[in-house]
Amino acid sequence: MVGEIVRGSSALTPVVTVDRNSSQPLHLQVYRSLRNAIAIGVLRPGQRVPSSRAMSTELNVSRITILEAYEQLLAEGYFKSRKGAGTFVSGSLPEYLSQVRRPSNGRSQGASGPRPVAKRALQFPTEPATAWRGGLGAFAVHQPAFEEFPYAIWSRLVTHHSKDPSARAIHCIDPLGSRRFREAICEYLRTARAVQCEPEQVMIVSGSQQALQIAANVLLDPGDAVWMEEPGYRLARNVFAAAGSRLIPVPVDDEGLNVEAGIARSAQARAAYVTPSHQYPLGSAMSAGRRLQLLNWAQRYGAWIIEDDYDSEYRFESAPISSLQGLDNNARVIYIGTFSKVLFASLRLGYMVIPPDLVERFIAVRYAIDIFPPYLFQEVIADFMRQGHFARHIRRMRQLYSQRRKVLVEQLREAFGGAFQLRGAEAGMHLTVTLPPDFDDVAIAGKAAEHGLWLWPLSGSYVTKEVRTGFILGYGNVAAQAIPGAVEKMRAVISSV
Repeated sequence: MVGEIVRGSSALTPVVTVDRNSSQPLHLQVYRSLRNAIAIGVLRPGQRVPSSRAMSTELNVSRITILEAYEQLLAEGYFKSRKGAGTFVSGSLPEYLSQVRRPSNGRSQGASGPRPVAKRALQFPTEPATAWRGGLGAFAVHQPAFEEFPYAIWSRLVTHHSKDPSARAIHCIDPLGSRRFREAICEYLRTARAVQCEPEQVMIVSGSQQALQIAANVLLDPGDAVWMEEPGYRLARNVFAAAGSRLIPVPVDDEGLNVEAGIARSAQARAAYVTPSHQYPLGSAMSAGRRLQLLNWAQRYGAWIIEDDYDSEYRFESAPISSLQGLDNNARVIYIGTFSKVLFASLRLGYMVIPPDLVERFIAVRYAIDIFPPYLFQEVIADFMRQGHFARHIRRMRQLYSQRRKVLVEQLREAFGGAFQLRGAEAGMHLTVTLPPDFDDVAIAGKAAEHGLWLWPLSGSYVTKEVRTGFILGYGNVAAQAIPGAVEKMRAVISSV
C-alpha cells in the first residue's frame, strides 16, 4: 500500500505490504514490514505510528492482526507506548539494528551509470555554509525590526481574507498578480518613488530574486555582457551567471556606478544591474549626472537597465531619492521592488515594473515558471496599503532606524576612532565599515559568530582581486540600547583575531 494520511488519525500510514495468498500469517507480515521500515530509516525514532484501529482500517485486516504485530514490536523494543498519546518508534532501538545497512545521503551511485546534469545547472554557484548566516540580532543584514510590526492589524486582515475570500482571489490565473494589489503598488510608486507605471505594467513576483530570474530569461542570451556593480549584490550575480551572461564588474564610488568605466570595459553590454538609490553594499546614491549618463548609454546602445530599489524608503538625512526609472523617457529601465525589507522577508513578495512593449514577453516567461503568484497575501497587503497602515509603518520605521543608525555610528566612532571608514550611513537598514588591508574579515566574522554577533564580510561582495575588507552591519533588528554592548563585543573580537 502507498502511505497516506490515516482517516481519524494524526499519524501517517507507512508502506506495509500484505499478501493474502501467502502462507505467512498476516500479523507476521505486518510486523516484518514495520520492522524493516524502522531498520532502513523510513520510520524514524520518535515518529508516531497509526493506532491499531486506523491501521486495520487502512489495510483492511482484523484489528487483532495489527495488535499482535504491535505487541511483538513493543516487546522487542522497536515501539514505545505512551499512555494517552499513542504508539511511537522507540528512541533507543535494539543494538543489533545497527547491523542493518541504512541508506545514506552520501551513498555511492557508481553502479547506476552516468548521471549527467545540464551545463547551465553548473553555472549556479553553490552557497557555502558560513557561520554568520541566519543569526538574529546584531548585526544581521536585511532584518527589519520584527518586534515593531503591527501584527494585530496584519492578523485581522489575514483573518478577514481567509474567512471570506473573494471568488477572484480563489480562482484567478493572472500571471501579473492581483489587480487590486497592482493598483495599490502603482499609487505608492507614483507618489513615493516617482515611478512611471500603470497596473498593466506591474508583475507580482516571489521576491526580487524571481524578478531577476524572469528578467534574465527575457532580456539576455548566453554570452551577453552584463554590467555588475563592484562591489555588488552577490545573489544578483548568481542569477546572471546562471543565465550564461558575461559579468562585467564596474567600479562604484561615492557617486554610484562609474558609467565611463563601464563603457570602457564593455560599451556593447546588453544590460546593467544597478542599485542607484542605495548602492549595495557601500550605500552611495547615484548622482544625477551618473543617472543621465547611464540612461543615455542604454538608449545609444540599445541596452537595458535593471534597477533594484530594495530599501529606498529609509533615507534619514534627506527626502527619499526619486527612482532612476522615473527619469527614463525611453522605457529602458526594468524596476524591481520588494516588501522583504519594509514588512518581513518570509512573505516572499516583490514586484517589477516592466516597459509596456515587453509585458507580453515577461508574462510568457512567468507563465512557464509558476503560472501566477499566490493571492492571499496580495489581497492582505492591498488592504494594508489602501487603509494607510503601510505608510504609517514606513514612517515609524524610518524614525526607529534613524535612531538606531545614529547610535551605531556614534558607538563605532567611539570604539574605533578613525581606524575604520564608515560608508552608507545616510540611508537604508545597514552601513558598511571598511578595514585596513591586513585585516581578514572572513576570519573575524567566523569568530564573531561564535559570540552571537553576525558580521557580514565585505570581501564576499567583490569578484575582482581588488578587494576591500570590512563588514556590512545591519541595524534594523537590533535595539538601540543593545548596540553599545554589541559594538564592544565586535571590538573585542577584532582585537583577539
